[in-house]
Amino acid sequence: MALARDPGVAQEQRDPADQNFDYMFKLLIIGNSSVGKTSFLFRYADDSFTSAFVSTVGIDFKVKTIYRKNKRVKLQIWDTAGQERYRTITTAYYRGAMGFLLMYDITSQDSFFTVQDWATQIKTYSWDNAQVVLIGNKLDLEEDRQVPTENGQRLAKELGFQFFEASAKDNINVKQVFDRLVDVICEKMNESVNGDVRPAPSHKGDSLEDTPSTSQGGCAC
Repeated sequence: MALARDPGVAQEQRDPADQNFDYMFKLLIIGNSSVGKTSFLFRYADDSFTSAFVSTVGIDFKVKTIYRKNKRVKLQIWDTAGQERYRTITTAYYRGAMGFLLMYDITSQDSFFTVQDWATQIKTYSWDNAQVVLIGNKLDLEEDRQVPTENGQRLAKELGFQFFEASAKDNINVKQVFDRLVDVICEKMNESVNGDVRPAPSHKGDSLEDTPSTSQGGCAC
């Protein structure tokens, strides 16, 4: 994938009807290279799967609108590069994100061992109230598993994250992961005292400059 297009250009190219939504959430998929982030995004956004993806270069995104409890929620989902050399590019997009999908590969101990480092990146660069789901991907490769489910559950509990094991290839828990993350974001919004838990505006270029038509009192998702 190429670097993300200029946010202003992307906004101009969108159909005006695409602005018809109740809430807009910016989500990021992060984790080591080759854990399946791009495949996971394409399975969710396009219901397609291919094993032929090359490593993402920089960052790219897809937009998907879903319905949760009678509300139309527009998701702006960013697929980030896992390589260290792109870290400066990708962390610039953390600001303003309301949710993260932190992914490791259940067949790779190395990808699991770096989860704590990715969690630190989230804490350092993102909005304080951002919600996180830890995902053990490639459940279809059970015979090659190196990371026990219990280890993922334990680490997620320690970090205060939601936890799922999933498979983009077999379409296991893909939709459920996104639905749960959206629901948790909504729950946290409703728990806030004044109902306004939106992140502060990002600097130009950090994200698409969408402004959801958010009503007072938080998310009713």
